[in-house]
Amino acid sequence: MSSSFRTANAGPVGSGGSAGPAGDGPTADPAPLHRVRVVVHASDPISRAGAVSQLGRHPVIDLRDEPETGPGTVAVLIEDTPDEKTVARLRRVVRGEGAHAVLVVRAVREAELLDVIECGVGAVVWRHEAGPHRLLQAVLAASRGEGDLPADLLGRLLGQVGRLQRSAAGRTGAPVTGLTAREADVLRLVADGLDTSEIGAKLAYSERTVKNVMHGLTTRLYLRNRAHAVAYALREGYI
Repeated sequence: MSSSFRTANAGPVGSGGSAGPAGDGPTADPAPLHRVRVVVHASDPISRAGAVSQLGRHPVIDLRDEPETGPGTVAVLIEDTPDEKTVARLRRVVRGEGAHAVLVVRAVREAELLDVIECGVGAVVWRHEAGPHRLLQAVLAASRGEGDLPADLLGRLLGQVGRLQRSAAGRTGAPVTGLTAREADVLRLVADGLDTSEIGAKLAYSERTVKNVMHGLTTRLYLRNRAHAVAYALREGYI
């Protein structure tokens, strides 16, 4: 049987309806709380203990022992600077085990930036910003399959994307196999940093159409989020 840490705010759950004020009769139990399974990996025990302490105070978080990863689990990986070993672990956790990933780091080198995103990491938190609220925000975003990147890191990612695009523009016959013309158009604008409404206005599509295009693209190619889709498309030469 799998074990789990008890959260600091989690109290005992009664087996029946709780009694209301005198004369009011029994009241219905509240709806069960949907909890997010979280596993914390760290290169040192002090960092892991700190993250466990911060996350454990939130009732919505269900902390599990390290071996327990899998679909629906959010794996929080804490490193100083990601290297090849970190990237390999992220790839195994996300692609091999089907978990979501949050990466907490001090810095990310340019050489590893696209590798980290391509692994399917949707949330990155700087270690100096990893307080209880910020860490919880990233974990919940990852559990929903959403992206959560620091603004400065997103700017660097878009800058790197732009450089790759300019480099690809110099090559003739850049392949677009695997993407429809509509998908390629939308993805190019995503790479330029436009949001859903801006893409819709640019291409004369409704926001719903843009969302449907992105959903179809990410589902068909098994991509985790927009950042992953852009990284994948650039690596494969689709845009």
